[in-house]
Amino acid sequence: MEAADFWDDQETARKTIRRLKYIKGLTEPVGQLEREIEDLSVLEELAEEEDDEGTRQEVEQRLGDVSGKLDRLEFKSMLDEPQDQSNAFLSVHAGAGGTESCDWASMLLRMYLRWAEKEGYQTEIVDTRVGEEAGIKNATVRVQGDWAFGYLKSEMGVHRLVRISPFDASGRRHTSFAAVDVAPEIEDDIEVDLNDAEIEMEFLRSSGPGGQHVNKTSSAVRLKHIPTGITVLCQNERSQHKNRALARKLLQAKLYQHERQRRQEELEKLYDEKGDIAWGNQIRSYVLQPYQMVKDLRTEVKTGNSAAVLDGDIMVFMEAYLRHRLERKAGASGSSSQRT
Repeated sequence: MEAADFWDDQETARKTIRRLKYIKGLTEPVGQLEREIEDLSVLEELAEEEDDEGTRQEVEQRLGDVSGKLDRLEFKSMLDEPQDQSNAFLSVHAGAGGTESCDWASMLLRMYLRWAEKEGYQTEIVDTRVGEEAGIKNATVRVQGDWAFGYLKSEMGVHRLVRISPFDASGRRHTSFAAVDVAPEIEDDIEVDLNDAEIEMEFLRSSGPGGQHVNKTSSAVRLKHIPTGITVLCQNERSQHKNRALARKLLQAKLYQHERQRRQEELEKLYDEKGDIAWGNQIRSYVLQPYQMVKDLRTEVKTGNSAAVLDGDIMVFMEAYLRHRLERKAGASGSSSQRT
């Protein structure tokens, strides 16, 4: 990067900078932990020499902080796929069940927005279709920040809610379903087959709140990829140009995910795995009545604090699933080596 001709090839330079950022993201936390551990060792020796109980307590407290940082670093080391560090597009879709499922979809959307806020990610709602009485039929959110896709890919699948319905005058218990899909945002230097001749583009009026401008101008953009049938809609921006650019990014992400899932299915057939990320698999149950419990059906991790989970405290489920997934990949690799 210090070379005089570094910026002569701007595309290569940008790739180098992105690569450097990725490497620093892995190595700098390791160096920082090493320095903190060295400082703690010196402080512990000082406490023993002077028999200082206050310093001992400080060491124990800081040791707990270091342990937490080490766990997070270990977790990031599991995010080893090419797009794990990318921004993400997260979509929530209400299942069958009308108002109940639409309300559940809106609760899930809020959960992810709260998680993103707590973890320091920026969010942008790309598209929303509101329910007829309450909630949303579907919504897509762009989550910006390092490792967004790596974390959120653990949430793909069907989420089930059991509760006493606030929409049922008889106070009966209802079961609702909503599906979550996640795709990485594709950088310009990653090749995705996006031929303009294979894309249908449609301009239409935006729906939902936004005033006279939104309802009177055809600023919303719908793109359809003809070979796969994948369709995306962006209507949040007032500018048709901005909606078209964002819709194109979302379509790129969907096409990447489509290809990624196809390859994943081939691997699953080879190793007789049953689709951890296949669309339609129920991955988690949220029970609010007659008792409170959230349980991940893939890892058996559960908690009785459902309110905290719905307020965005879902890292425990993400980490457990990614550890579980890493173990399965290691097991599959071992089985392949034995067969070879």
